Order: sequence, then structure tokens, then C-alpha cells
Amino acid sequence: MSGKNLQEYWKKNLGYVAILLAIWFLVSYVFGIFLADSLNAVRIGGAKLGFWFAQQGSIYVFVVLIFVYVYLMNKLDNEYDVHEE
Repeated sequence: MSGKNLQEYWKKNLGYVAILLAIWFLVSYVFGIFLADSLNAVRIGGAKLGFWFAQQGSIYVFVVLIFVYVYLMNKLDNEYDVHEE
């Protein structure tokens, strides 16, 4: 891979990481901590929504983000022909 392609590859990779970390931050800190009191007015399965985000929702979102990252990186690896055989 040439130097320019390598820079583009890592720029896209870091962009993916930044976006996924921002989503994780939003769900776990903003929804789970800062907006918990506001979200507690809504209930999911008998549990308050703010509590649900703090205890379970952020974990579910984190696991989904892992799979999204794997998908995006496989797609990026194929695009730049650095995929594993």
C-alpha cells in the first residue's frame, strides 16, 4: 500500500472510531447519567428509561457498536485491499 493510500485508510479508520465512540459516549454518559432524570419519565418493561440506559442499554449499544465496527473495517479493508485471506 502506498503512503497516500495508507494515510487515507487510517483517516477513514479513525473517523469510524471517532463516530462510534461519540455514539457510545452519548448513550452511556449522556443518556445514562446526565439525562437519566428526564428519561425516567418513560418506562421500558417496567424499568425507568434512564435506569435502563445506565444498567443495560449502554451495554447493548456497546456490543452492537463492536459488530458495526467489524463490518465497517472489513468493508474498508476490502476497499484498500488489505483484507485477511
